[in-house]
Amino acid sequence: MSSLEDLKERARLLLEEGHSPGQIADELSLSIETVTWLLTQPKGDEAPRDVHIDWTRVSCDAQLIEAVAAMMIDAYIPPSDRTEPLDADVIVGIAISGIPLATLIGAREGCSLAIYHPAKHATSDTPIGSISGNFANVKNKRCIIVDDVITSGRTIQEVVAYLRRHGGVPVAVWVLFDKRGITEVEGVPVHSLFRISRID
Repeated sequence: MSSLEDLKERARLLLEEGHSPGQIADELSLSIETVTWLLTQPKGDEAPRDVHIDWTRVSCDAQLIEAVAAMMIDAYIPPSDRTEPLDADVIVGIAISGIPLATLIGAREGCSLAIYHPAKHATSDTPIGSISGNFANVKNKRCIIVDDVITSGRTIQEVVAYLRRHGGVPVAVWVLFDKRGITEVEGVPVHSLFRISRID
């Protein structure tokens, strides 16, 4: 997907399939504001400042995702510096793209897995985010939050606040791509493999 028209078409098709703007934003690694613009603006209007990241070549290949998960672990604490296991009890994967990474990181490091459903995916009139009851509890647990892309930072802020309200202790955020250059969220350090910048 290389052109703006391709992005508009993909957003339109996802909307027709019943995806919410938040889900479309996650699928396209764009902000909700950009997705809204893609779905509502005629040709010629100026696009919002955003960067599209297409990492499907990696995300479609289980072995490549496993390699990326290993890179995220090693970027957090290089193997030469590790004398003890990872200082976390639970890896919290943000639905949907953070889940495969969190699963592999948790398996490799012997941590439990929790799944967070962000508010932007909710369909109720008062959307809220939540931890799935089918996975690990976060109360009194040290948690590493994992996602693919930070676009605005709002979802990460939401997860940090949720964990704290429910007795969890967020110790780090791990992402593949950071489009904002964020180094911490509410005092929780952010570790990204790649920082994306747009220079105009």
